[in-house]
Amino acid sequence: MPDHVHLLLSVPPKFRISNTVGFLKGKSAIRINRDLEKVKDSLYGRSFWSRGYCVSTEGLDEVMIKEYIQNQEKHERDGERGLFDLD
Repeated sequence: MPDHVHLLLSVPPKFRISNTVGFLKGKSAIRINRDLEKVKDSLYGRSFWSRGYCVSTEGLDEVMIKEYIQNQEKHERDGERGLFDLD
């Protein structure tokens, strides 16, 4: 079962990435807890999301990143290296 998500976002420079991630995590956790009783019951007072997050910007084009995200389950299942592991 996956324990993380990959997102491709375009955030205007006037918005802080940390605020954007916090907003997405907060709103999605509220909705998931409200709509999915099974998830809420399994958390036992814990948070839905972990405290941290990872942001990466590389010299890769958007098409490559979209392809990786669309096929992330296959990459992980097959034990392939990540998009940013270039060696």
